Amino acid sequence: MQRVGLTLKPVHSTISNPLKTQRTGILFVLSAPSGAGKTTLTNALREEPNLVYSVSCTTRSPRLGEASGKDYFFLSDEDFRARLAGGEFLEHAEVHGRCYGTLRSIVLDNLSRGIDVLLDIDTAGAEKIRACEDPIIRAALADIFLLPPGLDELARRLRGRGTESEEQVATRLSNAASEMRHWPDYQYTIVSGSIDENVAAFRAILCAERSLSCRLTLSEL
Repeated sequence: MQRVGLTLKPVHSTISNPLKTQRTGILFVLSAPSGAGKTTLTNALREEPNLVYSVSCTTRSPRLGEASGKDYFFLSDEDFRARLAGGEFLEHAEVHGRCYGTLRSIVLDNLSRGIDVLLDIDTAGAEKIRACEDPIIRAALADIFLLPPGLDELARRLRGRGTESEEQVATRLSNAASEMRHWPDYQYTIVSGSIDENVAAFRAILCAERSLSCRLTLSEL
């Protein structure tokens, strides 16, 4: 039987102009009880491309090694109250007589330029952001709860730090139990493991959120 020779021809793309995409920025809100590993996770994520850590304002004094603009924006009570009255904060809280707040302008500026923002706040602050009426904030929000594997493990981690008395550990555990009840309010939950596991889980969420069709605009189709 005679075999028929086949000649494969190169296939050329019929698309003259490749697709170009633009994306709105995402507001990643991360909450966790003390000892769950949130600070370690946020520090690791500061080197993530196209993701900026939102620096909060506070009226407390700088601690040893802290720098204004990197760790916090350190404001006087008068300056903070004036900014609060002017509606400059996306969310704010008073803790142990000191005020903390997230500047709305910094968050919106980054989101408008397609830059993702990471915000490290407690469950009360996250609830305020969910209730925000700004359509840009509502569309950008992706909130994540870092859940300790259990109170026993959380107690072990807190005691292992060696920085607090047993009474302080007991207070933190009580507060943690209260905060952990809010995990179903979040879109995503990461059960805290090693730092590498936590970073990998966050990056998976990051990738998924950046691929959502509702966040993309195609300039050519």
